[in-house]
Amino acid sequence: MKASSLLIIAFVIVSCSSRSDIEFQQYYNQGEVLYAKNCSNCHQKDGKGLALLYPPLDKSDFVDNNFEQVLCIMRKGKSTPTIVNGKTFEQPMKGISSLTDLDIAEIATYIYNTWDRQRGIVSVNEVTEKMEKCN
Repeated sequence: MKASSLLIIAFVIVSCSSRSDIEFQQYYNQGEVLYAKNCSNCHQKDGKGLALLYPPLDKSDFVDNNFEQVLCIMRKGKSTPTIVNGKTFEQPMKGISSLTDLDIAEIATYIYNTWDRQRGIVSVNEVTEKMEKCN
């Protein structure tokens, strides 16, 4: 197939995608990169966590039921025990203060649309609003 034909096919595919689909894909893909860099060392690439040291994000009642707190924890950390799926995790989670609201939105978009979740995009505006309420 000629390069010009491939370019036309690529243009058709992109033009058939809505702006929100493209934005979601950008957030999700960048979130995956940021998750791998900042989160997967403890929570593991597959989100299963590490024994009783670091809690799972996959199939996690805590993640499912504490959206705002999850956002805050990414930046500010958590020093108290966390109960996930009936198990207590004592290891404190150190926050990553250098994460921007956009970084957190992208990581959250990845986490909340992976491992059988389908929340949709977590916008930077939503994160900014929630971060103002973090203690």
